[in-house]
Amino acid sequence: MIVVKLGGSLYNTPELRAWLNILDEVANQQPIIIVPGGGPFANQVRDAQQLHQFDDSHAHHMAILAMAQFGLLIKGIIPNCQIFYFPTDKLVTTPKGLSVWLPNESLLSQAEIMHSWTITSDSLALWLANKLNTEQLILVKRNYLNNNRSITELSKLGVVDTSFQHLFSQTSVPSQIVDAQDHQHFSERLADNTDSILFL
Repeated sequence: MIVVKLGGSLYNTPELRAWLNILDEVANQQPIIIVPGGGPFANQVRDAQQLHQFDDSHAHHMAILAMAQFGLLIKGIIPNCQIFYFPTDKLVTTPKGLSVWLPNESLLSQAEIMHSWTITSDSLALWLANKLNTEQLILVKRNYLNNNRSITELSKLGVVDTSFQHLFSQTSVPSQIVDAQDHQHFSERLADNTDSILFL
């Protein structure tokens, strides 16, 4: 089982459907859980916080629900995709096929998840992959050039959120970043990802 985080920046691009189609196909051989980014839904939360000046804790809760909205959109595009709630739903058996994680208010009680913008869907995807003890985590992002930068550098550049490095240091889940336009080579990356594994 692997976790694949689809960045919210894919929302209005043809790569979104391309990735969903290839993940749906690959999931016939290996279970895949999609973690949705926040996309335009999270951007609305940022705009609302700036306009109404409410605290980060409420914004964090709203951003989690923004991810769930994107997840429901994914479910609408791929109807056979299963909805997966965690930690509300306990993982008794490995889910089969393709699933999409819909995070909800149950995350608010998780001590390791701060209620701030320092934790975004990147860190939440890593948190989920670690909790489920998955084989690996793949972050799909637009305009990513694999130049073997460390997590520290990627965090400074804003490629991953600022909490990702801390969470990454506490997990053994192999993780990699894939450019959104590289969907055609996804199966090969699963078979051989030694050149793109992230490091501290």
